[in-house]
Amino acid sequence: MKKRQKRTRLLTPGLVFQSVLIGGGYGTGAEIARYFGSYGLLGGLLGLGAAAAAWALLCAVTFEFARVFRSYDYGSLMHRLLGRAGFLYDLCFYAMLLLVLGVVNATAAAMIHALTGLPSWTGVALLSAGVVFLVLKGTETIEKALSLWAYLLYAVYLLFLAAVFLRFGNAIASELQKGEIARGWFLGGLRYASYNLICVSMILYTLRDLQTRREAVTCGVLAGILGAAPALPLLLAMGCDLPAALASETPVTAIFQRLHIPWLYILFEIVLFGTLVETAAGFIKALEDRIERSLFRNRSFDLAQPLIAGGVTASGICVSTFGLTQLIDKGYGAICYSALFLFALPMLTKGTGMIRRSGSYGNPQK
Repeated sequence: MKKRQKRTRLLTPGLVFQSVLIGGGYGTGAEIARYFGSYGLLGGLLGLGAAAAAWALLCAVTFEFARVFRSYDYGSLMHRLLGRAGFLYDLCFYAMLLLVLGVVNATAAAMIHALTGLPSWTGVALLSAGVVFLVLKGTETIEKALSLWAYLLYAVYLLFLAAVFLRFGNAIASELQKGEIARGWFLGGLRYASYNLICVSMILYTLRDLQTRREAVTCGVLAGILGAAPALPLLLAMGCDLPAALASETPVTAIFQRLHIPWLYILFEIVLFGTLVETAAGFIKALEDRIERSLFRNRSFDLAQPLIAGGVTASGICVSTFGLTQLIDKGYGAICYSALFLFALPMLTKGTGMIRRSGSYGNPQK
């Protein structure tokens, strides 16, 4: 693969991070309302800043660690960081993989049925086809697809925010003027950031062209900002009627019911469906990189790749039958605390020490 231009190699990891982060509850506004809006509009904005800062810090350290030790899949990175205990993170990742695939399949089924009236299996079939297509096309296609879709998502979200401001700008301004900052906004932001820690370790394949420590740190900071950026227009839009947004299972849908702009709602749902494909493809891509590096170093991966992509996708469909609410309520907490103690805390402590001792500022091979 040719070396990418500096602008591309700095932006791509952040765009891919945002793409795998946003599927499911993020895109519908449910998670934004729960973890940010519940502290008041101003408090939510502060909490979002805390989440962005936490992601930026972890991404910066992780990206530099990956560059220094040339660990471009989560398996080799965790083996370098945790030694023999690295397999514990594998278990954590596998559990999160199945959970996320179950959530995005359940979300896709409900979305397509609500939007078109077609049977739920139609949404699952469309999602699965998109995921398998992207994964089989390989790393370069996934990077380009996720990056381009991220730009489209930003454009549609900004269009959505503009429509809300034109109709309800005074209500949003009034909500901001209240200056409500409920206690716990900082911990709320950190809690939400911790629920998405695994996404940081999933995008290491986008870091291969980073050349210096400055690039790795800059890239990490940008990733934190880009990851939080789509939440900003969603949270501000909820300010038009924050109590109603907090009471709704899908706050974005509640806002669109007040807007009465059908074409924009359809466009928004199409973009959101694409983010579900991106999230699932990102997880399966990370798993394939892990398997290829550990089991297929000197052998062709071409025959195994479609079997893995198809098998994991089918497993996600099976998991989705447990239902969206049960998957989220019973699954996320334990897995995310595991990621916090197995990945984030060791990386920010032991990992920074290993980077310092390596003395590698500009040479990625050192």
